[in-house]
Amino acid sequence: MSSNTIKLPEIDFSQLRQKNKTVTWESTKNHVKCALEEFGAFEATFDQIPQSLRDSVIEWLKQLFELPLSNKVRNTSSKPYHGYIGQSPVVPLYESLGIEHALEPGCIETFTNLLWSKDYPDSEHKVSSCSKTIQNFSEQLAELDQMIRKMVLESLGLEKHIDEHIESSDYVVRIQKYDCPRSGETEIGLVSHTDKNIVTIVYQNVVNGLEIMTKDGQWISPQSSPNSFVVFAGESFHTWTNGRLHAPHHRVMMKGDAIRYSIGLFSVPKDGYIIKAPEEMVDEKHPILFKPYVIAKFLDFFYSEAGKRSPNPLKEYCRV
Repeated sequence: MSSNTIKLPEIDFSQLRQKNKTVTWESTKNHVKCALEEFGAFEATFDQIPQSLRDSVIEWLKQLFELPLSNKVRNTSSKPYHGYIGQSPVVPLYESLGIEHALEPGCIETFTNLLWSKDYPDSEHKVSSCSKTIQNFSEQLAELDQMIRKMVLESLGLEKHIDEHIESSDYVVRIQKYDCPRSGETEIGLVSHTDKNIVTIVYQNVVNGLEIMTKDGQWISPQSSPNSFVVFAGESFHTWTNGRLHAPHHRVMMKGDAIRYSIGLFSVPKDGYIIKAPEEMVDEKHPILFKPYVIAKFLDFFYSEAGKRSPNPLKEYCRV
């Protein structure tokens, strides 16, 4: 069932900065907390990223996906779904590339160098321009990510944990392409799922398709806009806040004759970091919901046959 009457909250972050404790900051952080508690997602306006940069990053995504398959499959990773994902029988419209440790020096340039071999026409210029564009875009999104997470922790009375929470995370950038349906009918672009990370921020070209499930099981469709980003809470943040934040199911449903491109920044717990709710999140009204866990171990279970069969892998893996 789909609903056109329920809309995601829209939150304006324009002119805000991380250390700006003004009335606007206080009001915005309350909106962020309420949105992530109720929907697990919201639409964000953030003018720190100019429209010219947004347009440029989408154009580079198109060029990356136009590269030969033999180039794209060089994007490999030891972690499931962190490297290149080609179109498959399950999601035949979907294709994506991943950049691990995206904000570490040289990682994005290494990624683009890998895809554009030296014998490719004008490869040096393409590598430089593409790398700088994605790097700049990702750094600005990381500022928004950290702003959101600081607001959540402040609103929950967890100020003393902010530095540890930010420093214990890393970033993955994922660029994605969804072909238009070949049948002329609506088709699945990406199956329903929850994100396993901390926070996801997605920017897309003006092609609708993203759908988010409300707590009562209705699908709502944010309208794509060149001025906004969609923010999701992931299961790691859900666990860390002892269930206070909702990690929503979401999917992509494609229709029409336009290709959808998107780029997502995923804040993820660093390897080995133990995800555990702070003691302030546990009391008589809020008993502990999950045992501490390391995300790599959880993902091993999630991608196992038992995890794939489970209706709620997170609860099955680490519930108390």
